[in-house]
Amino acid sequence: MDVLDDLLAGTRAVDGVFNLGILNTPWALEIRDEAPLAIATMVCGGAWISRAGVEPLRMAEGDVAIFTGSTPYVVGDELSTAPQLRINPGNVCEPLPGAPIDYSERLGPRTFGLKVTGDVMIASGTYTVAGDVSRRLVTALPPVLVVPAAEVAGPVMEMIFDEIRRESPGQQSVLDRWLDLALITTLRAWFARPESHAPGWYQAQTDPVAGAALRLLHADPAYPWSVPELADRVGVSRAGLARRFTAVVGEAPMSYLTGWRITLAADQLRSTQDTVETIARRVGYANAFALSVAFKRVRGTTPSAHRRQVA
Repeated sequence: MDVLDDLLAGTRAVDGVFNLGILNTPWALEIRDEAPLAIATMVCGGAWISRAGVEPLRMAEGDVAIFTGSTPYVVGDELSTAPQLRINPGNVCEPLPGAPIDYSERLGPRTFGLKVTGDVMIASGTYTVAGDVSRRLVTALPPVLVVPAAEVAGPVMEMIFDEIRRESPGQQSVLDRWLDLALITTLRAWFARPESHAPGWYQAQTDPVAGAALRLLHADPAYPWSVPELADRVGVSRAGLARRFTAVVGEAPMSYLTGWRITLAADQLRSTQDTVETIARRVGYANAFALSVAFKRVRGTTPSAHRRQVA
């Protein structure tokens, strides 16, 4: 198992929110849905993306964009166009002053706009839940990224476009899985670009030393790993492993393992009712006390306090 597999396994669409916007020039949408992670594509036409603290980005037809964080942003035909519609949490479409009448209910499922054709069509989906594992992935991404159509593998977003407008049994599950596939293909294309400044854990995947060590740690994080055993499994010296791992990943092997174990524990505290003792043993600690000491050192709080805060 590689690191991206692990992070994506913890970043799955569940009851994702989808919509298709059909718009005519001039147009602009203000997105305030507060989703931690969203993905969108230009089915036809182009757009400008404007977000505080980020240089405006252009999307051409077929390009795919990923948005992280809850800060509002605007997507429109020009940077100077005032938003006509606002997308609020729960996919609630709110017409703004001066906007045309919203005929979303007349355009079929998950679709808003004035008519069934327009200058621009935007298909999008958002993740409504983000745990600690997915946050580790999200924090490795910029607030906005755009991947050109030619670099996104396969017609994934076109398939989402077709599914959004359909009403069939099990439709939500189908859309969630398509959203996951779109995210994976887009992220791989993004991390392959030089300007992505891919995180160390991603760059290490192709490194014969650091990559091999990372795969071992992720395959069995609860194992009582030590640098000598890890080095022996990889087939290098202790010093060689420590030096190479730190240079590529950005931190020492045992430090990385501690961070990953705490991340797994935090997610399980959030998503299960298992005891701290059970979670501690599951992620590689001898007992609840050992996990509490490590958790407080890394997160500044105890596992129990973290669980109460999340609740």
